[in-house]
Amino acid sequence: MAAPQTAPQLIEIDGAIGPPMASYVERTLDTAAEKNAPFVVIRLDTPGGLSSSMRSIIQDILDAPMPVVCWVGPKGARAASAGTYILYACNLASMAPGTNVGAATPVQLGGAGGSKTPAKPETAEQQKVLNDAIAYITSLAQMRGRNVEWAEKAVREGASLSAENALEKNVIDLIAPNLPTLLDKIDGWSIQTPQGSVVLHSKGASLHALERNWKEQFLAVLATPTIAYILLMIGIYGLILEGLHPGAFLPGTVGAIALILALFALHALPISWAGFALILLGAALMVSEAFVPSFGTLGLGGVAAFVIGSIMLFDSDAPGYTLPAVYIGSGAFVAALGLGTIVYFLAKMRRRPVVSGREAMIGLRAMALEDFAEQGYVRAAGERWHARSTSPVNKGDTVIIEAMEDLTLRVRPADPEKEN
Repeated sequence: MAAPQTAPQLIEIDGAIGPPMASYVERTLDTAAEKNAPFVVIRLDTPGGLSSSMRSIIQDILDAPMPVVCWVGPKGARAASAGTYILYACNLASMAPGTNVGAATPVQLGGAGGSKTPAKPETAEQQKVLNDAIAYITSLAQMRGRNVEWAEKAVREGASLSAENALEKNVIDLIAPNLPTLLDKIDGWSIQTPQGSVVLHSKGASLHALERNWKEQFLAVLATPTIAYILLMIGIYGLILEGLHPGAFLPGTVGAIALILALFALHALPISWAGFALILLGAALMVSEAFVPSFGTLGLGGVAAFVIGSIMLFDSDAPGYTLPAVYIGSGAFVAALGLGTIVYFLAKMRRRPVVSGREAMIGLRAMALEDFAEQGYVRAAGERWHARSTSPVNKGDTVIIEAMEDLTLRVRPADPEKEN
């Protein structure tokens, strides 16, 4: 006996498409299947995202036992790049007025979010990527009975369409200004699913949205290039400070936690491990400058490695997964400031007077412990020393240490006029 149906499910794909979004869509579709929801509505507004996450979402949509309706909205929304594929994958596609779809060229070929200029693969690998993307969206278009020719154009040339033109070219099935209107318009439509043909009874239906759990929300925040980069910097500099000041504990503790969170976030991002390695190398070189003074050679090399690594860190131009230049510049500034601080203190230390050893005794004042003409004893730095003098010295006189020969001090009587 089939379980009683519940309210139709609503999934909101808003923003860049990545692993957290794919996880949320999968969980919502599974919940809808368990509760025997009559259909699912996806509200779509995305600039695109990661191909792997997009394909995961599409696989879940194609395997869903109930109809999946996609609505690009509200007004001003878009289904760009990966969003175009998701729109094509849904059983029923719709858009709000003032929205657009397209620019589905793979970003490695056509720039972030696709390009309106024809993609020109320069290598065999790029041609494979383009052909794979064309074949993928073509298969989705054929499955759903939509415009195959324009689907290929959206990938090959990065073409885009407004909602009205998309309806005219059979890219979508209808236009609806809002979700209630959409539900009214699709009422009575017959949709083919893996379980057979289903007739939608959507008029006046109330959509139920499944809230993201804390894990999905937490990962969504972490899986942002800016946040991951900031955590990485906090982790590295925290450990550096702990190394320079052992026993402080706070910098090391905060740094270790931040670094673990950063590595967790980077696992969910299209990271270039070469860039990550360069950042670590840059930090190590800058720390080495403090212990092995190289007149700035190690430090400057560290800053260069740090900046290059930051540029290379995220190996994707997918929308929402690039690192703003301002953060790279800020990271480089902090690195250069740290290097300058290290060099400054090293130079300052070189100018300090010697405070220990033989050199530290020269110029100190001592007190004669007895009368002597050539040799006798004086008290210097709290200790009793054997001393030689070319001038007679009386007990209690102040003398100046001029040199140190083995364990004997060479002294002269202090000149009161010069001392004053």
